[in-house]
Amino acid sequence: MSELKVEKHKVVSFTSSILNDKGEVVEKNDIPMEYVHGADKGEFLGDMKAMEGAKIGDTIDIELTPKNGFGEVDPNKTYRDKIENVPPEFQIIGTEASFQNEKGETLTMKVVAVENGEVFLDGNHPFAGQTMTFRIKVLAIRNATVEEVGSGLVENQQPGDSGKPVVH
Repeated sequence: MSELKVEKHKVVSFTSSILNDKGEVVEKNDIPMEYVHGADKGEFLGDMKAMEGAKIGDTIDIELTPKNGFGEVDPNKTYRDKIENVPPEFQIIGTEASFQNEKGETLTMKVVAVENGEVFLDGNHPFAGQTMTFRIKVLAIRNATVEEVGSGLVENQQPGDSGKPVVH
């Protein structure tokens, strides 16, 4: 019997890390995630095609440019004001505030700086504007069930989930 490899209609279990442009790990997920490879639905990252042909134990690096990763920095998602105009609870770095526009859309912004008498809030993803590396370690591969092939989702996975923790 040949060793399973990542290909269409296989359920792939993996862990991942995100590295910055200096190769430093800035985020790590040791909880295994799963997805149905090659499905029209359920793949949370179009670049998962890079996994094609990988085997259990392989590590794959996927470069995420701002366009296909965390987006460009959007200046409309930043706000700066004089400290005296900002309530005291929002003058602390790391504090989050939610704002709603006239369309009812909500944006959560984080206080990222308090300096020179001003408070600076940013609603961009912390990795926006940066090229990052998504490092994936393949833990397990199995044939997808008929239901998983049909839905594109791993069993018990809800639409919108990027994967589900695997309990071994």
